[in-house]
Amino acid sequence: MTFPHSPQPGPRPGPPPGGFRPGPPSQPGGYHPAPQPGPQNPAPAAPSQGWDEPDDGRDPEDTGHPAVDAALRSLANAARLAPGEQIAAYEAAHQVLQETLASIDR
Repeated sequence: MTFPHSPQPGPRPGPPPGGFRPGPPSQPGGYHPAPQPGPQNPAPAAPSQGWDEPDDGRDPEDTGHPAVDAALRSLANAARLAPGEQIAAYEAAHQVLQETLASIDR
């Protein structure tokens, strides 16, 4: 006795090798994401108050504290590391920032 949907010998259907899964077809009648709700005419931006734009010639990423600046640079560089190394970089930066904050209270 045979079943109408019995498995046939040969390759099984599934995603192609390498794990690539194609997205939905791009046809005129295909899927289109819904527009995001928001104001139709956004209000104009308020004029800058000046406190978020340093005009003393320093780098905007510069905090003025060498240890904090180094920790922030290490976090920016961590994005290029392997995940295991990123964790170590984040933990080291966290330790430096904790010690810096603790020294403020002394």
